Amino acid sequence: MIRVLLVDDQTLIRAGFRALLDAEEDIEVVGDAGDGRQGVALAGRHVPDVALVDVQMPVMDGIEATRQIAADPRLAGVRVVILTNYGLDEYVFAALRAGASGFLLKDTEPAELIQAVHVAARGDALLSPAITRRLISEYVSRPPDSVPVEALGALTNREREVVALVARGLTNDEIAAQMVISPFTAKTHVSRAMTKLGARDRAQLVVFAYESGLVVPRDTPR
Repeated sequence: MIRVLLVDDQTLIRAGFRALLDAEEDIEVVGDAGDGRQGVALAGRHVPDVALVDVQMPVMDGIEATRQIAADPRLAGVRVVILTNYGLDEYVFAALRAGASGFLLKDTEPAELIQAVHVAARGDALLSPAITRRLISEYVSRPPDSVPVEALGALTNREREVVALVARGLTNDEIAAQMVISPFTAKTHVSRAMTKLGARDRAQLVVFAYESGLVVPRDTPR
């Protein structure tokens, strides 16, 4: 059973998402909140697998709520998915850097919402190759802060290669095919890189790859 927390200041959005998700046999909505502060409190109380969090809310916005959830060791297994009306707006990259696993448009189709919850619960990033390219071109090419290049020293050459491919939106199977290794080996490299870099999930690897200069925007095909 996938446990989901809804955090959005629009009552109708929460009600609609709850109705869709509760109708699924393997998904349970364990709580909902109308602002970020209440959302953080409920996350601590229920420890959901996935938290769907709106960006713009009163009291505490979604970015700060994401940051607090990601910083709490008790909530290490909680995957935060940012809800947005505008796609790649100015908040998305900040949310990913704060610890979000990806983002989802509020007007997404019901089947896509359900699929997104499953993807996030597995620990995968909600960043398709097309979205990754747009993210790079619009935000990652000029991040407000930088990550010390020395952090790359923790990775082996193979791990660096894998992180670069993750940053381009490749799945483990696609990474395995490109590197001529098994999917299990690809997954192992990804997991080790995440551990060494303290990354919560693949989305964090994407952020690290571009902030550290391991991959630059021109490396990514349009």
